[in-house]
Amino acid sequence: MIEVKVPQLSRTMEEGTVVNYLVKTGDKIRKGDAIFELEVDKATVEVESPADGFVKFIRVEAGQTLAVGEIVMLLGDEDEKVPQSLVNTLTPVSGVRRNKPAKLKSKSARTAASKDETQISHGDIIPLSRLQKITARKMLRSKQEIPCFYLTVRADVSSLVELRTKLNQRGDIKISYNDFIMRAIAIGMEKFPIMAGRLEGNNIALAESINIGLAVFVPEGLIVPVIKNVQKKDIAQIARDSQVLVEKAHSNKLTPADLEGGCITVSNLGPYGIESFIPIVVPGQCSIVGIGQITDNCVPDNGNIAVRKLMSMTLSADHRITNGAYAAQFLDFVRKTLEDTSNF
Repeated sequence: MIEVKVPQLSRTMEEGTVVNYLVKTGDKIRKGDAIFELEVDKATVEVESPADGFVKFIRVEAGQTLAVGEIVMLLGDEDEKVPQSLVNTLTPVSGVRRNKPAKLKSKSARTAASKDETQISHGDIIPLSRLQKITARKMLRSKQEIPCFYLTVRADVSSLVELRTKLNQRGDIKISYNDFIMRAIAIGMEKFPIMAGRLEGNNIALAESINIGLAVFVPEGLIVPVIKNVQKKDIAQIARDSQVLVEKAHSNKLTPADLEGGCITVSNLGPYGIESFIPIVVPGQCSIVGIGQITDNCVPDNGNIAVRKLMSMTLSADHRITNGAYAAQFLDFVRKTLEDTSNF
């Protein structure tokens, strides 16, 4: 018998939920065929068969969660029978959790995945989506384990706003403010590499490449795909890669590889009218930058008053990895990078 187990698809993966079977008992399959869909962390992936054979036994129903390394199904030859003694050892599964949505205690039948304000009412009980549960666990861990400090600056992005307008008028790739911010952060991390570190025991492991997470809001919650090797890319390449990942996030097509390897995250609430906020560090990263709305402000200008476009940036940083002075220099450098459009 060939055991098909929950694979370890990412460094941080501990469990996965079987969301759908693509085969049934008795089916003939070949090595590499997709046999079931597994939801891990914040992505759903197809798991392939490790060998040729026939599906002899399926251990759990769709909707159940198993730890990494636990058996999902058994494969064998066409005439091979599964010993009852083996079946008995596989069922029931210890520690399996059913992830069926809880019933809403209201006259309507609504789920957490459809949070349209026109469809929910006061008094409803809305079950958390799996994505929300994962986010809740990580954010609680962050607050409990990571001693953070917070720094805020305001960048004068008047020239950057003009540059973005010009680039978007003549280019086929729409460039967002997040793309400029990620480019500036990558430049800053090359100068201040400890900001790309993570704690490993009594050591700080510096990231080999500057991979930046971008917080994306989807109906099910918050997800953070990672743009890889940002330090090697120009603004158009960053924009192209971020657009692809944002589209994959909204269509639920992100893979574990799309979510792995971030050393810092950008979270931008400016489009929602928020001028500043304090973001929570993603476990495994040193810091996160919260971006606020670009607003018109009156500032002194050689004895006169000028209206300039300012943008608030708040850095949350792990004090075990970096200190206030080092992080302050990093954030100030990022600010100055954004203000000098020759960097783009």
